[in-house]
Amino acid sequence: MGETDETKTDMDGVILPGTPPSDDLELDASRVGPFLEAALAEDVGPGDVTTNGCVPEEATLHGALVLREDGVVCGVPLVAAVFAQLDARCHVEVSVVDGARIDAGTTVARVRGPARALLTGERVGLNLLGRLSGIATLTRRFVDAIEGTDAAIYDTRKTTPGLRYLERYAVRKGGGMNHRFGLFDQVMIKDNHRRILRDAGVTLEEAIAAARDRAPPDTPIEVEADTVEEALAATAAGADIILLDNFAAPALAEAVTTLSKAAIKGGRKPPIFEASGGVNLDTVRGLAESGVARISIGALTHSARSLDVGLDL
Repeated sequence: MGETDETKTDMDGVILPGTPPSDDLELDASRVGPFLEAALAEDVGPGDVTTNGCVPEEATLHGALVLREDGVVCGVPLVAAVFAQLDARCHVEVSVVDGARIDAGTTVARVRGPARALLTGERVGLNLLGRLSGIATLTRRFVDAIEGTDAAIYDTRKTTPGLRYLERYAVRKGGGMNHRFGLFDQVMIKDNHRRILRDAGVTLEEAIAAARDRAPPDTPIEVEADTVEEALAATAAGADIILLDNFAAPALAEAVTTLSKAAIKGGRKPPIFEASGGVNLDTVRGLAESGVARISIGALTHSARSLDVGLDL
């Protein structure tokens, strides 16, 4: 496939719906083959009429993948895989590995091969590189903002449909952590669940007990709480994780103290505390200093701006 060891891929793999990523930081490129095929089909269709119409079949080119602004690079192996799908003679020499901080103008990889394949795959490859680098860069800004605290930055399920595996990979490369992958690997009782339970006359204790009985063994159970009273009820009911939603930093710190004391008084180990809701770079430090272990931020994936990248010949 004309690739370096850093970008070696197995494109015969299949993405299994609902399959969570590995705990490893590295991208399992065998999962993304069908996605890359679909992305190329969307852009190329029956053929690149411009390139195939005017570029000689025997033409070759050399180029450099360049990030044109400061950031954290992410997605270089995917660019290599895009070109390799179009023509196995394409070669990508990686200069900067995913997760590295770079300055504007840095060459992250050099490419060479048949001109038709490289020109045809250019936009799909650059879109992926720019999108994932943007997520990794924004994640790193949040991670840097809470440096020295005991909290960690987590993503959410607010991802682009079909791109969750890749976007969560970018979060990891930015120094963040992954929340539940989908609806299948963690119980999470949110406000709408609680409204339905109340209407049905089901207590939180009953709901958690039923969830533990029906879910796979050792599945974590998290409960969202909008008030300290709701959080106290979730703690008493035996939730493993309490999501304190839309708490300002002072109230959050007070809630963590109150809930921890209540758990210990009740003979329980304090649950894991998570903060979420409207978190931004101005507020995240105060939340991290409140005593929570996790801060989940949907903006990491739903609001990250793609970085400016280019293929310079």
